[in-house]
Amino acid sequence: MSHGPRIVDAAQMDLPAGSLWRRLPLFSAIAAIVGIGASFAMRAGDEKQFYFSWLVAFLYFMSLGLGALLFVLIQYATKTGWGIVVRRLAENTAAGLIVMVLAFIPVYIGLDKMYAWTDEAHLDEIVRGKMWFLGAENYIVFGVLYFAVWIFLAWWFRAGSVKQDLTGDHDLTRRRIVVAGPAIVLVALTLTFASFHWAMSLDPHWYSTIFGVYYFAGSFVCVFAFLSLVVLGLRRAGALEGFVTVEHRHDLGKLLFAFVVFWAYIGFSQFFLIWYANIPEETEWYLERMHHGWQPVTIFLAVGHFGLPFLYLMSRHIKRNKLTLGLGAAWMLFMHFVDLHWVVMPAHHGKEFGVTLLDVTTMLGVGGLFLTAFGFCLTRAKLVPAKDPRLIESITFENF
Repeated sequence: MSHGPRIVDAAQMDLPAGSLWRRLPLFSAIAAIVGIGASFAMRAGDEKQFYFSWLVAFLYFMSLGLGALLFVLIQYATKTGWGIVVRRLAENTAAGLIVMVLAFIPVYIGLDKMYAWTDEAHLDEIVRGKMWFLGAENYIVFGVLYFAVWIFLAWWFRAGSVKQDLTGDHDLTRRRIVVAGPAIVLVALTLTFASFHWAMSLDPHWYSTIFGVYYFAGSFVCVFAFLSLVVLGLRRAGALEGFVTVEHRHDLGKLLFAFVVFWAYIGFSQFFLIWYANIPEETEWYLERMHHGWQPVTIFLAVGHFGLPFLYLMSRHIKRNKLTLGLGAAWMLFMHFVDLHWVVMPAHHGKEFGVTLLDVTTMLGVGGLFLTAFGFCLTRAKLVPAKDPRLIESITFENF
């Protein structure tokens, strides 16, 4: 619901001079160099572990960028008002997809270390029937297609939004509203097939019709947790006063809570359908996650990714309090890593559960790369869409 406009300080749309946020690109670039350098230095000691750890980090930050892109598209498609003041932050986050092309290179180089279907001489008939989609050539062709779609959309939507800050042309918004609907379908399809290619095909015999939705659900958990922390950090730095209020934090918290529940619904649906069908090709994937030390992780994932945050985030007061929302968001970012680690690492056949130093350095390296792009975009434009036609509606938004 919206009310009459109130006076706000336009200077709050910009990062304060001297703020550490202005140095985020530098700090992130240093983190990327250190993390990537350390990861490659340790690669010789355990090459297979390097590629699996890199894949987890790659999938993690890809999910963050894709979640942000879908959030931007949904904002336009639904002509929503409340989220305008946080949309630019999501646009900047989606821009991180541009540098993820670089992070994709080690994934492609390590195909034969991670994916059983690369050994074509030992494939059975089931896997051979899937080679029209798999195969090293298809992997790179589809990968280029995925990135072309995502990068173009992330760039086009952000470029129009930033241009509107200068021109005030409302046609820029109208054109993006028209494109947003078809773009959501396109991103949904490419995200689904990318999750099949990059994660599900680690076990080429296994299949699930809702695995793409599972990855999407985790992506939205990740992006709403990330946006919550960024908003809190920027407000603490003295920016966005009067633009992003407790009402917007409350809505980010509600969306985080909603997708915690949605993730659990999709995860349980996938498990339950496979459990009662009891088909060997399907149950094998879960059996791997019930042995070799993975069973406690499976239980921890159910409790830590759903049970605890469900009870914690349900309260209105938790979502409206800066500290408690921040703690919940940080926890969900951690649990998203646990989730993707649980999805990927059991495919490292014969490996007991464990977290290695490579898991840390690859997250630091790929994360530093992603946040360098995010920080660069953050410092090159206003923090909110200054001349969006629904900005006043967003500023005066209230929850009831």
